Amino acid sequence: MNARAELRGDELIARRHLPAAPERVWAAFTSPTGIAAFWGGSHATVPPDSVTVDLRPGGAFALDTRAPDGTTRRLRFVYVRITAPHELVFDEPVTGLRTTVTVQAAGEGSDLTVHQRPLPPELRSTQAVDGLASILDALAAHLQATPPRSTT
Repeated sequence: MNARAELRGDELIARRHLPAAPERVWAAFTSPTGIAAFWGGSHATVPPDSVTVDLRPGGAFALDTRAPDGTTRRLRFVYVRITAPHELVFDEPVTGLRTTVTVQAAGEGSDLTVHQRPLPPELRSTQAVDGLASILDALAAHLQATPPRSTT
């Protein structure tokens, strides 16, 4: 695991260097195929046909996560701010959790930061820290396994 994640009170912050340009990282976070490829991390899978994306402020994206025991949970988020390819802000309407994803070019790749706040009490745990780190590591693996598309 190369992602670094830390819990600070009601905040969870994770960072990871990724082997891809910001545009590729952005595409992974904003396309159904990309989201399905990494969102579950090491603790769940995401059926590709469960992912919907309406990429606009006020639009939503949703997905199902399937735990190893077969338990499925529907997640839904509402986009607040979209600044391609560098910042994506979305809220989870039930808990009020806000997630801010920032992507900055760094060398031949990108530095990614995911900041979540305010964490509901049930997410202020080592399991949540490890879960977010595993999602960012799964994203890195997805980007390494998926070659960039040719623009010619």
